[in-house]
Amino acid sequence: MALFLAAVPVQALRLEKISYGDFSNWVTRDIKESGVLGGKVKTVYAIGPTKHIKGNVAYTNQGGSPWATSNVYAKVSGIVKASNTVSPATVGGNRMAKLSTKMEEVKVLGIINLDVMVPGTIFLGTVREPISSTSDPFKKLSMGMPYTKRPKALVYDIKVDMPNVNTRVKSTGFSAKKTLKGRDKAEAYVMLQKRWEDAKGNIYAQRVGTGRERYASSVPLTKGHVLPIHYGDITKTPYYKPYMRLLNGDNAYYAYNSKGKLKPIQEVGWAPEGTVPTHVMVMFSSTCGEPFVGTEGVNVYVDNVAFGF
Repeated sequence: MALFLAAVPVQALRLEKISYGDFSNWVTRDIKESGVLGGKVKTVYAIGPTKHIKGNVAYTNQGGSPWATSNVYAKVSGIVKASNTVSPATVGGNRMAKLSTKMEEVKVLGIINLDVMVPGTIFLGTVREPISSTSDPFKKLSMGMPYTKRPKALVYDIKVDMPNVNTRVKSTGFSAKKTLKGRDKAEAYVMLQKRWEDAKGNIYAQRVGTGRERYASSVPLTKGHVLPIHYGDITKTPYYKPYMRLLNGDNAYYAYNSKGKLKPIQEVGWAPEGTVPTHVMVMFSSTCGEPFVGTEGVNVYVDNVAFGF
């Protein structure tokens, strides 16, 4: 049975803030790209305590911050490249996280000119740097953090700038750009899981709670937006959408097992009523499509992320 949570005003909820979820403090990183790319120093941001890191240093979460981003330091075939699609921004007098979909240009000595579509994403988890290849980006992320509570909702401030176009662009940098039909959508989600590991280190999970929504048009600055979390099997409910499905196979996210290896989290079913979760995943992104697909100019602003009880 799924627990249906009707629209609840944020004033009726007790909020439990997620650490660094007010996005008031940022780590600033200065990464020098390879000489064949021009050798420029690129500024890249991470969500954590106010700090300045100079040099090409592999980043690990600072100050107990649970947040990772799509901003990365990559070293592919010896060439250093940095990407920055998440940054601090001031909106309505508050500092927020700005997530942008951008076409990242890669120019090698003016001879090779590659364009890669990169969305802006923040999530609870970690990224192991430096990134050594451009294939299968989700296989390089460890999604989620330990969590054993059962909140009613995820609460946050949000603003979305969505261009009024019904096409997206796929650009991997290694093949010609393709224009795809269909409108891009930004998204937010929270998923509670009960995870376990078998003797071979494979990770399995039951889905305990689900909250996921997508934004196909611009949204004015909205404070205290409430995203309800629905518990149990929600497939027969009126609010269920196909994108809320269980994540397994090629759609699985990844996490580190007890041996320190990244493994897919195979969701094998919906958890029975009353199940206590072991982990929570929270993500905000300026797109919801496949890797390297998006619409330039999508900007999502997020602030004050908390669990509501």
